[in-house]
Amino acid sequence: MASDSEQSSLPSLGKVGKSSREIGAEQEPLVNGIRSSENYSVAAAILPFLFPALGGLLYGYDIGATSCALISIESATLSGISWYDLSSVEIGLITSGSLYGALIGSILAFNIADFLGRRRELITASILYLVGALVTALAPDFVVMIIGRFVFGIGIGLAMHAAPMYIAETAPSQIRGRLISLKEFFIVLGMVAGYGIGSLLVDIIAGWRYMYGASTPLAVIMGIGMWWLPESPRWILLRAIQGKGNMQDLKETAIRCLCRLRGEAIGDSASELVDEILNELEFVGEEKEATLGEMFRGKCLKALIIGGGLVLFQQITGQPSVLYYAATILENAGFSAASDATRVSILLGLLKLIMTGVAVIVVDRIGRRPLLLGGVSGMVVSLFLLGSYYVFLDDVPAVAVVALLLYVGCYQLSFGPIGWLMISEVFPLRLRGRGLSIAVLVNFGANALVTFSFSPLKAWLGAGLVFYIFGVISVLSLLFIFFIVPETKGLTLEEIEAKCL
Repeated sequence: MASDSEQSSLPSLGKVGKSSREIGAEQEPLVNGIRSSENYSVAAAILPFLFPALGGLLYGYDIGATSCALISIESATLSGISWYDLSSVEIGLITSGSLYGALIGSILAFNIADFLGRRRELITASILYLVGALVTALAPDFVVMIIGRFVFGIGIGLAMHAAPMYIAETAPSQIRGRLISLKEFFIVLGMVAGYGIGSLLVDIIAGWRYMYGASTPLAVIMGIGMWWLPESPRWILLRAIQGKGNMQDLKETAIRCLCRLRGEAIGDSASELVDEILNELEFVGEEKEATLGEMFRGKCLKALIIGGGLVLFQQITGQPSVLYYAATILENAGFSAASDATRVSILLGLLKLIMTGVAVIVVDRIGRRPLLLGGVSGMVVSLFLLGSYYVFLDDVPAVAVVALLLYVGCYQLSFGPIGWLMISEVFPLRLRGRGLSIAVLVNFGANALVTFSFSPLKAWLGAGLVFYIFGVISVLSLLFIFFIVPETKGLTLEEIEAKCL
């Protein structure tokens, strides 16, 4: 029997009969396109978001802290070490060590995610965060430090893979977009915290050790919190319909987990909601065991195109490179803060926080597509303005400042939060773990490629032409969004699979 809390009409899929949601479609009114009676307690919904989101906060903190830690490590008087005189390659390894670890973490997630489950994967990530931070902070030499950076990076890969899945699978449909987008807010908040703490510790002898060590309490809190939280009910029900345990026992476990996740507001409807999720999973064929070949055909192939395309464009539209030039642009404009890289970073970080907050507030009201189309359009304008500044408007630095701020703001309204949101929504449940690991791998791989290639391209073509190229790529991303990316606002994960793929 269909629960009142999850009913919505679906288009005919060419199958005989209807799903439980189709049968009761007329009974459940929608308010602004969102189901109004999926009961949940706000207080109960916060913790299943908060502890996974700490994984994103630690990722952002690592970015901010590392930029400040490098200043400390390379100082003969402040580093507190004898091996401070590092080559450019060694500095690059410190900077990108966690990124390469994240790539490995994404690859590992492909094979272990569905076995471990979302909760245990996040617990594993918290342990790696803790070990990596401690090894880095206490490193007696360069090699040990790189090992610590790499271990921390594996934690990033697992956390950025499992956190959006756990939040998506446990959040009520009405606020799912807001919560997953809020995870991006936590990443930016971590960056600002890293810049802020780094700027306070940068003048202390061996301050870089304290910068990296400061992340350990959050790693402990994240691990304890995830240990306390229940597993994703949808992951439990997936195991049930695939015969990986006693059906009745797993259903009862899923009901208990759902009650903990939604609080007292769910009342007596948890059992009906679990039955409806089971019916929907069977209706869309989730009882079949996932195979590697399925990743590249049918629904999962379409989900890979949508999710992988979004996170690819998220990086190759130049986000790392634009921020790389931020300090130079502000310095040319005469900003006094430009003499201090950490203060410039804090300024941009605060702008990113504000604009991400706007996206969080409106994403479940306006929808994913309007924010993507509007935000990326602004990025196109800003990139062509930046290119023009370096080609023939270098005597008007205000143009570059406006373009920089416009780019950062529009990115945080669109690709920043919504890229992570969409990859957590579009994959079918039994392929979600592997599909998301591929998308995260594409994200970190493209990030590494853009970061590595920008300086050679700039030397070869000039900064202006490179920004023009990023602008053209942004135009292509607009076409991709318009013709390929569906709207998922207000739909349950099962409805997205049935209606959008």
